[in-house]
Amino acid sequence: MTTALIADDEPHLAQYLRNQLAQVWPELKIVGQAQNGEEAASLIAELEPDLAFLDIQMPGLTGLEVAQGIEGTTRVVFVTAYDEYAIQAFETGAVDYLLKPLKAERLAQTVARLRQAAPASNDAALAETLKRLLPGGSSTAARLRFIRAAHGELMHQVPVDEVLFFHADDKYTVVQTASQELLIRTPITELAQQLDPELFWQIHRSTIINLDHLAGTRRDEASRLFVRVRGHARELPVSRAYVHLFKAM
Repeated sequence: MTTALIADDEPHLAQYLRNQLAQVWPELKIVGQAQNGEEAASLIAELEPDLAFLDIQMPGLTGLEVAQGIEGTTRVVFVTAYDEYAIQAFETGAVDYLLKPLKAERLAQTVARLRQAAPASNDAALAETLKRLLPGGSSTAARLRFIRAAHGELMHQVPVDEVLFFHADDKYTVVQTASQELLIRTPITELAQQLDPELFWQIHRSTIINLDHLAGTRRDEASRLFVRVRGHARELPVSRAYVHLFKAM
């Protein structure tokens, strides 16, 4: 049985989508319903549904950011009232897109596509969609060579080539080197615009790694991908939108 999660900060719209899906796809089992991006991300990680219908404009995390962090095989259908997003998404071949107000005929087309598409067959397309739609995805900001980061009460000037990885942690971003963990307030999305994309790869909504320190990769029994970096014991999960980056390795 195919399972799905619906995420929308407007409960009546989420319920409407749920009712419409029940009519056009009665075998589909809705296993969760979220009212914000953080709740959606948590439920997707916990329940691992086959499908996630994500409203783009949600508090906490947007639907785009939620999709960016998916680590399993959950396929994404974006739902929005803003058709300018849809035009860009379809250009890159995203799984599908639903515009509000929802139309029964359009939903039926989406369901038909979802039933035919192979799981995880659109990883590269999803990654390209997120690259275009997330803030700053097409910018060419100056590349960072040093970063000022705090360790306790002291500020340090850290060469970026010494950074093993960056990881978003609550209100801060962790700057992890081989010898210490420092903190900055710059969000991951802004860092990604300032770092050399040939050297620093974003592998998750919350993580950017330095390829010079990449030690290897590992897949678990569920085929989820993890990377290991030299000088650090922790394994870092790779969300599905970025798995394709490692296929040549």
